[in-house]
Amino acid sequence: MSRMSRLLTLAGAFAAVAISSAAASAQTGADYFKGKTITYIVATSPGGGYDTYGRLVAEYMQRYLPGATVVVKNMPGAGHLVGTNAIYSAKPDGLTIGTFNTGLIYNQLIRHSGVRFDLEKMSWVGKAATEGRVMAIAQQSPIKTYQDLVAQKQPVNFAAAGIGSAAYVETVMLTAALKLPIKILTGYNGNDDMLAMRRGEIIGTISARSTWDPFVRNGYARYIAQIGGEQKDVPQLAAMVDDPGAKALIALIQTQCDVARLTAGPPDIPPDRLAALRTAFRMAMEDKELLAKAEKIGLPIEPAYGDTVLQMIKEALRQSPETVALLADSLKKK
Repeated sequence: MSRMSRLLTLAGAFAAVAISSAAASAQTGADYFKGKTITYIVATSPGGGYDTYGRLVAEYMQRYLPGATVVVKNMPGAGHLVGTNAIYSAKPDGLTIGTFNTGLIYNQLIRHSGVRFDLEKMSWVGKAATEGRVMAIAQQSPIKTYQDLVAQKQPVNFAAAGIGSAAYVETVMLTAALKLPIKILTGYNGNDDMLAMRRGEIIGTISARSTWDPFVRNGYARYIAQIGGEQKDVPQLAAMVDDPGAKALIALIQTQCDVARLTAGPPDIPPDRLAALRTAFRMAMEDKELLAKAEKIGLPIEPAYGDTVLQMIKEALRQSPETVALLADSLKKK
């Protein structure tokens, strides 16, 4: 081979390396997602608040990740533990994210055996809302106030999702701490609890207000107490309780109200890809069409993003040993 031929061969090789490097560098941030499918895991069954928020977020995040496809995958089980464990253990390439219940904060606090994650290590994309909790009672029930509930001589049926969900944990610990005459029936996912209430199978539930607002507006239920939230039309439970231990648990629940409708991925998503996901989430939350759609169906949008959400999670997990002991004891009693 002549010297000129060798030089041309070397030049070609260098050019190929340069092109390859340029292509690799282009595959960063939002460019990485072009032509790829992002799986958005919703850790509950179709229907209900988590699924509705999850699908709305997925639809509009896709809009701001050009060339990407965002597919929702429902993965219910064990009060959101199945779906959350799947998100946490996914390959940290940015192609698996999802939403789950804030009740998992309680499970991490008490070191639940089903927890296979550390919420502080997850890649936090954002949160969509602030969610006050409500006690909702069937319209046909004679229970009109919180005091009426306390005065019941026989236990009344309350619905909750799977063991480990926020609804379950909060119902259990409030029942124990306040000595409420409640029998908890589990396994109500999506809107199963609303159908059960209309059938007369249950008379109450403790859940996120936005999930139940349309049901209440349609005249099927009423609220008798609320925890957190900005609304003034329902009495706050904390104001009707004197026991210091119960007040501490109500305060713990209120920390969960501030961090609702989460979106997160597994630990160690590359920073540029995580930044692209966070940007897409922010743009989705500010999209006028999304906001109009959310308002129409009664979903509050009060977002926060990235490390701000991580700090909120850390604050929620930063509980005194006494409060954690009260939480564990309440669940143990049930």
